[in-house]
Amino acid sequence: MKYLEEYRNPEIAKRILDEIFAVTTKPWVIMEICGGQTHAIMKNGIDQILPKEIELVHGPGCPVCVTPLEKIDRALEIAAQPEVIFTSFGDMLRVPGSKKDLFMAKSQGADVRIVYSPLDAVKIARENPDKKVVFFAVGFETTAPINAMAAFQAKREGLKNFSLLASHVLVPPAMRALLSSPQNRVQGYLAAGHVYTIMGIEEYLPIAAQYQVPIVVTGFEPLDILEGLLCVIKQLENGQAMVENPYSRVARDTGNPAARKLLLSVFEVVDRKWRGIGEIPQSGFGMRQEYAEYDAEKVFAIDEIDVEEPDECISGVILQGLKKPNECPAFGTKCTPQKPLGATMVSSEGACSAYFTYARTRR
Repeated sequence: MKYLEEYRNPEIAKRILDEIFAVTTKPWVIMEICGGQTHAIMKNGIDQILPKEIELVHGPGCPVCVTPLEKIDRALEIAAQPEVIFTSFGDMLRVPGSKKDLFMAKSQGADVRIVYSPLDAVKIARENPDKKVVFFAVGFETTAPINAMAAFQAKREGLKNFSLLASHVLVPPAMRALLSSPQNRVQGYLAAGHVYTIMGIEEYLPIAAQYQVPIVVTGFEPLDILEGLLCVIKQLENGQAMVENPYSRVARDTGNPAARKLLLSVFEVVDRKWRGIGEIPQSGFGMRQEYAEYDAEKVFAIDEIDVEEPDECISGVILQGLKKPNECPAFGTKCTPQKPLGATMVSSEGACSAYFTYARTRR
C-alpha cells in the first residue's frame, strides 16, 4: 500500500486544496475526460470540497458507455450463432442492447465467456479449432495496443477462427467535438493519464492552442486529481492555455512509440459513432484491410445492423457535460444498476453509476 498511501495523504491534500481556494477568483467549468477519474472524484468526495465557483462535469471518457447501441446488437447477433465462442471483458456483459444484453444471451444458451486479456481469447481459438472465437475489442487508445497484439498474434500463428469486433474510440476528436459545440460549457480539461501514456503530447497541443483551453494530464489518485485541478485553475485564472503533465511519473510526452507502431499496423483511424452523441469524424480505430479476415463485422457480415437510441436515456447530454446524472428524470427510479436504461449506469466507469454508488445529489 506504500505507493497508494503516498497519493492519498490527507495533509498534502489539504495543502493543495488550500492553494486551490487561494487562487480561485472566478467560476470555472472543468471536465474530467476519464470515467475512472469520475469515480475517483465521487468516491473521495473531491466534488464536495472544492470552492463553490468550481464545477466539475463528466466527459465521454468511458469506452463502455460510448459503445453505440448497434455495436451491442451486432455483438448479440454474433454471439447467438451456434459455432461461436464470444469473449469479452466483464464490463460489457450487462450493457443493454436494444432488446437484451450479453448476460441474457448467455442465459439463453450463447457461449459467452469473460476473459481478462484478448490474448486469452487467442488461446481459446487455438484450443477450439472447430469454433469461431470473437473478442469484443472495446476501449480508448489505452487498450488498443493489446487488442492489436491479439490480432497480430493470431495472424502470425495462422489462426483462421479468431476475430475482433472492434469498437475503439479516440479521445482528442471527442474533445474537439465537445469544444466545437455551440452548447459547450467546458473551459478546461483533466486529460486521461493512461491515454497520454500511449499517445503522448502531440495531439493535445493543437487543441489547447485552437480552443484556448488548458489541458492537464492527470492520474487517478486523490492527490493526482487535486494537483491536476490546481494546474487547470491556475492556467484559467492567468489566461493561459497549455498542455501540462504533472503525471510524469507514469506518462511521458513521447508516449509509447512501440505500442503506437503496433496498433497502427493493425488498426486505422475511421469515423466512429458514439452512443448518445452521434458520429464523430476520425474518432475511432477500425481494422486495416490487411486484417480484414480478423474483422468480425466482415467475417459475419453484420455491419448493416442499425438501431435508434431510447429517448428516455439522456446519457448523451451527460457525456457532453451538459447535465449531471441526477438531473435525469429516470435516475435511480426507472434506471438503476439492476435495470439500466443505458451503459452509463452499469459500467464501472460510468458517471451515472458513480452518482448512484456514492449517493450524489445536486450541489
